Amino acid sequence: MLPSAPRDPEAVKGVMFGLTAYTMWGCFPLFFALFDGVPAFEILIHRILWSCLFLVGLISVLGRWSPVVAALVQPKRLGRVLACALLIAFNWGIYIYAVESKQVLQASLGYFLTPLVNVALGMLVLREVMAKLQLVALGLASLAIAIQFIMLGELPWLSLLLALSFGSYGLFRKQVSLDGLSGLFVETLLLFPLALMALTWMSWQGESHFLHDAPMSALLVVSGVLTALPLMAFAGAARRLRLATLGFLMYINPSIQFLIALTIFGEPLGMIQLATFLMIWTGLALYSWSSWQSRPRQAAV
Repeated sequence: MLPSAPRDPEAVKGVMFGLTAYTMWGCFPLFFALFDGVPAFEILIHRILWSCLFLVGLISVLGRWSPVVAALVQPKRLGRVLACALLIAFNWGIYIYAVESKQVLQASLGYFLTPLVNVALGMLVLREVMAKLQLVALGLASLAIAIQFIMLGELPWLSLLLALSFGSYGLFRKQVSLDGLSGLFVETLLLFPLALMALTWMSWQGESHFLHDAPMSALLVVSGVLTALPLMAFAGAARRLRLATLGFLMYINPSIQFLIALTIFGEPLGMIQLATFLMIWTGLALYSWSSWQSRPRQAAV
């Protein structure tokens, strides 16, 4: 029996970070469904503000200010970080709206589509190479998404916006030299002034829900912490994994959302939707088999 190839410790860490991030994100509909009557824009503002403040405390405790200061004093390094910040904020807002408008299945479709965006960006921009069986898996998943598009009878703009914004975020985040914690903090720090001005304006107009109801105020604060934790894990995964691998791991997130939409929120599911869902998982199984077969010959995950 041939000895197994040694595993890349950083790649293993990347997989664990990815699993953590995507599982937490998959459960997010349960959390954001609690914000009954609070507009998506206001929740987005608080996600930015409280995640930034939470990271200030965390970085202070860990003594990790050096890379943050180094990044802030070099404006040329902030271009891609600003792009990451804008993309992830846009993604947050669209996702919250999808949950509030009871379109979790469409959000799930968007995150099923995101790996395809990641693979395309990896091939076109980063020149990553896909094995033949992995390309078959990609084609099968693409066919499943196309069938769902046709079945919807209209352009699923929520799904497309979620996929394009998060896929592009993954590309830019992979190219940022900052570590996960520092990069996430700089992203939220760049958005902090805008969020603070927006909250001030809402409070001045009497439209803010913050401090008017203790449980709701607590949820808004917690939204920042829950925003930061999976993004830290995702940033750690993005730094260690190929973009294609990162993309296919993401199927965990929409699969959980799909099940939540179906079993908890009671959104309708047709036979065609179920069939395409199974096609996507077949593609994921093919991709996983191909990766396992080629693991002794390649170090990258």
